[in-house]
Amino acid sequence: MTKAELVEKMAKDADISKAAAAAALNSLMEGITKGLKKKNGKVTLVGFGTFSKVRRKARKGRNPQTGEVIKIKACNVVKFKPGKKLKDAV
Repeated sequence: MTKAELVEKMAKDADISKAAAAAALNSLMEGITKGLKKKNGKVTLVGFGTFSKVRRKARKGRNPQTGEVIKIKACNVVKFKPGKKLKDAV
């Protein structure tokens, strides 16, 4: 499902305009992003799941074409753990 399809479904289900649904979806995504930017970033949507920020350590990798060893920098990544209702639905 694409963002446009999700906006269309939200507009139909909530009986609102597509513009209002798009604004609501953008606000949700912005809120999740801001929550994850904090030091111990974690956003929990009960029944849906939890988004959390995890720090990956620097490590060595390998270029698959040449076999050359390369250094991969440390970085933050987003981890998602589905909630019970989502697990049961899928």
